[in-house]
Amino acid sequence: MNRSFAQIRRTPAVFISGCVMACAFALSGPVLAQDGALELAQARQAVEKATQADADQYAPDLIAIARQGLEQAQAAAGDRRERKNVPVLAARATVDADLARARSEEATAMAQLQLHRNEVTQLERQLATPEGR
Repeated sequence: MNRSFAQIRRTPAVFISGCVMACAFALSGPVLAQDGALELAQARQAVEKATQADADQYAPDLIAIARQGLEQAQAAAGDRRERKNVPVLAARATVDADLARARSEEATAMAQLQLHRNEVTQLERQLATPEGR
């Protein structure tokens, strides 16, 4: 049996749509594999910034919690069943690290403020004495 012209024209369309569907499924795998990759990167960066801000000294409990959360998120990223939890775990680690950094920066600023207050007090005392005038 000979094919009609109408059947020949449909065949490439069916073939092309099948190829498009196959490509869509093939490309969706890496997208799913990267689920939470951005959040993990943000959590790593937040922990690094907190560490650079001396959070180990000024907010040791918070930075420890942030590091533990980051480790949990990284472990979940490696487990197929837990991968869906990666964004939430990483976001929580980011928030904990940001809080540790903020507390550390606050403690550093307060220490500098106290240092400047002490200097002002010392200068005021020097000005109040007859020798300072």
